[in-house]
Amino acid sequence: MGEFVTLEVEDGVGTIRLNRPPVNALNAQLTAELADAAREATDRDDVRAVILYGGEKTFAGGADIKEMATRTYPEISKFGTALTNSLALIASIPKPVVAAITGYALGGGLELALTADWRVAGDNVKVGQPEIQLGVIPGAGGTQRLARLVGPSKAKDLVFTGRFVKADEALSLGILDRVVAPDDVYTEAHRWAAQFAHGPAVALRAAKTAIDSGLDTDLGNALKLESNLFAALWATEDQKNGMKSFIENGPGKATFEGK
Repeated sequence: MGEFVTLEVEDGVGTIRLNRPPVNALNAQLTAELADAAREATDRDDVRAVILYGGEKTFAGGADIKEMATRTYPEISKFGTALTNSLALIASIPKPVVAAITGYALGGGLELALTADWRVAGDNVKVGQPEIQLGVIPGAGGTQRLARLVGPSKAKDLVFTGRFVKADEALSLGILDRVVAPDDVYTEAHRWAAQFAHGPAVALRAAKTAIDSGLDTDLGNALKLESNLFAALWATEDQKNGMKSFIENGPGKATFEGK
């Protein structure tokens, strides 16, 4: 697919894999390839769930500072917009997405991880938004997705200090959802993603839309959105198959082919 980003698909699970040694620094090319991978994962019917993975050593160490340091304002504005848009495409993949975090997820790397629905990490990882130590701030979701995830006070602590956070604290803060042994990170991420590979794809898409879009509006409008999405599912094969199977066989017996 790309030089630095690939999409590998097996049995319904698509792995978006970063491969730009040594730390998967986010440069312009990798950013563009992330956008391409997000579009492909969205469009492919054989992808029912997605894993974001940087390899065994590190998830992503952040933006390529050497490349960024000499950029002019127009150039950095263009890059920032491209990175924000790429991460937004990943966040809007209408399928379950899990980040498999090894080593470090710093700066743009943590911002990438925050686009996932769930984050599993090794017990030796460190995460953080250290941009303040460079005289700048997070520019691709670190002040927004992080605050929505852990609350404004905790987000300000991490953004204002730029400190690195170990796995156990990141778990307690809610940045991470599961911490496992380093060698088990991808296996655990795959286990989580695989449970959706043969699930009700249309209903899962509706659930993700309801939660994510509902957070960006007031409760009244969010409830209307939920109700409309709920009713719309009565036009799908997922609903017919799921309820028929429940009546005939009990819960948890249905298989789904919805797209």
